[in-house]
Amino acid sequence: MAQIFHPSTNVISKLSIVAVAVLVPLLGVAGYAFNMTYGIDRHVPLEQPIQFSHKHHVTDDGIDCRYCHSSVDKSNSAGMPATEVCMTCHSQIWKESPLIRPIQESYRSNKPIQWTRVHDLPDFAYFNHSIHVRKGVSCVSCHGRVDEMPITWKENELSMGWCLDCHRNPQKFIRPRDKVYNLAWKPEGDQETLGKELIQKYHVLSELQLSSCSTCHH
Repeated sequence: MAQIFHPSTNVISKLSIVAVAVLVPLLGVAGYAFNMTYGIDRHVPLEQPIQFSHKHHVTDDGIDCRYCHSSVDKSNSAGMPATEVCMTCHSQIWKESPLIRPIQESYRSNKPIQWTRVHDLPDFAYFNHSIHVRKGVSCVSCHGRVDEMPITWKENELSMGWCLDCHRNPQKFIRPRDKVYNLAWKPEGDQETLGKELIQKYHVLSELQLSSCSTCHH
């Protein structure tokens, strides 16, 4: 009977097995390395169209986070302030300063200010600000002491492993809801004891549910 497969098929099949055995681990390593790249460039102030200082506005002037990030407790996005919000104050304060001119030009032209993103999660990772706020997770847990930053930088790596550390141990981070926007707040007693009480009070999901792939990857 005539040979069905060409002799070279044996070589090709062996090479295919070797390729799969080698490529699968390599792809896994490459995926892990790509995930970890989100942690680079921490503590590096980014150039912005306006050198906005959270330290000045929050610490010196006492402006609440929600005045500018108005949707942080209502939607998945914290939101960026419209130029009209900036002009609420700067139509009267520092209006002659050259630092304010980009805001004035944006207001006159009706073109939004093109801020440089400090945090930009991958599209395959779902994050909802409002859920975290309702469960007692403070801005400081992810963004650091923004109220002390003259120019905003990335404080934490926000890699998957970093997020899972919180999802597996939420009692270490949860605080009373009325302290979420107080970035300087510290618990009077033991954080873990308080955290466990708030987990029950705020109906936080179990560790199994919080660490499930479908929680963050819809």
